[in-house]
Amino acid sequence: MSNHVYKSLELTGSSTTSVEEAIRTAIAKAHETVRNIQWFTVTETRGHVVDGQVAHWQVTLKLGFTLD
Repeated sequence: MSNHVYKSLELTGSSTTSVEEAIRTAIAKAHETVRNIQWFTVTETRGHVVDGQVAHWQVTLKLGFTLD
């Protein structure tokens, strides 16, 4: 197994549906321009409340990828 060097970046995804969808949105968008994505870690979850109901989810995550 070779040694890897990883770089991480911080993203915030959003969704009106769920935390999971916010994560998937952020990763899918990053995948358009970032190669070799290997892992993610959720660092913060927050939301917007309207009339006592969750209206919007925001999830900040660190995304790790290997360098070429």
